[in-house]
Amino acid sequence: MRARTGPGGEGRPPRPVPDLELRCADRTAAWYRSGDGVPPQLSPRPYLHPVTTPGGVVVTEEYPPDHPHHLGAGMAVADVDHRNFWGGRTFVRDQGPTLLGDHGRQLPTRWPSRAPDGFTEELSWCFEDTEMLREVRRVAVTPLTGTAWALAWSSTLTNPGPGPRSIGSPAVNGRPGAGYGGFFWRAPKEAEPPAVFTASAEGEDAVHGRPAGWLALSGRGWTVVLAGADATTRQDPWFVRAREYPGAGSSLALERRLPVAAGESVRRAFVAVVADGRLDRDAAAGLAARAVRASAHTLADPPPTEGAAT
Repeated sequence: MRARTGPGGEGRPPRPVPDLELRCADRTAAWYRSGDGVPPQLSPRPYLHPVTTPGGVVVTEEYPPDHPHHLGAGMAVADVDHRNFWGGRTFVRDQGPTLLGDHGRQLPTRWPSRAPDGFTEELSWCFEDTEMLREVRRVAVTPLTGTAWALAWSSTLTNPGPGPRSIGSPAVNGRPGAGYGGFFWRAPKEAEPPAVFTASAEGEDAVHGRPAGWLALSGRGWTVVLAGADATTRQDPWFVRAREYPGAGSSLALERRLPVAAGESVRRAFVAVVADGRLDRDAAAGLAARAVRASAHTLADPPPTEGAAT
């Protein structure tokens, strides 16, 4: 078990934040890591790794040599009011990627619910002593077939105030094509880049920077299909890399900063199909639609609760 003291914990005993095993159909589907031990320059945060197919193929990677701040699957944003919650170097206009002391961290503060197949977690996004955002995160796993299961993930980011906040990206700060920031899935690097496709396009260049209802990465014996679980999420463009490294995620701020007024929230919801084998377009589309339907109830916002789960 790993432990951390959350914000506002002065005078209180440390609050345990365990690594959680998520199970689906009596098998381990994923481990949810607390983020303890992540170096400060990598923007410490909870994340999923390893995520495995029903057949046991690992489809995430943590601390890869090419980008050590890529931590499995999870929520990471490169620019929250010019603070780095992504990790690694920060893109500085007219200067390029630069290692700065601007790294924030996501601190778990409360567990309204926790079960073998999913949980609800509350987190505080902090830079030094300043709380930049608060998040309510919901994660759940659901069986689909004997060779595929679904992971549901929703994040509601709220500006606690008192002033406005905004979410940016290296792209809006001057780095073309680098609109990363949001839900991100780092896949394992193999000898050949993964196939990348959507319902209407194929290849990194064709799908990067464009919205699509779902996007598939397919490698050696595995496929991950990422789908927006609601209309708002499906409007965000995808950030995709295949040749340099295998990864895909959403772009919250591809062309302009995303403002978040005091007291307001930004919510995004995703479903990932984790499957054995290399799915074709029809199979990926069918499983994505099925996963969105199967996960609808788990992604619905729960009513407020009092107290934390233990």
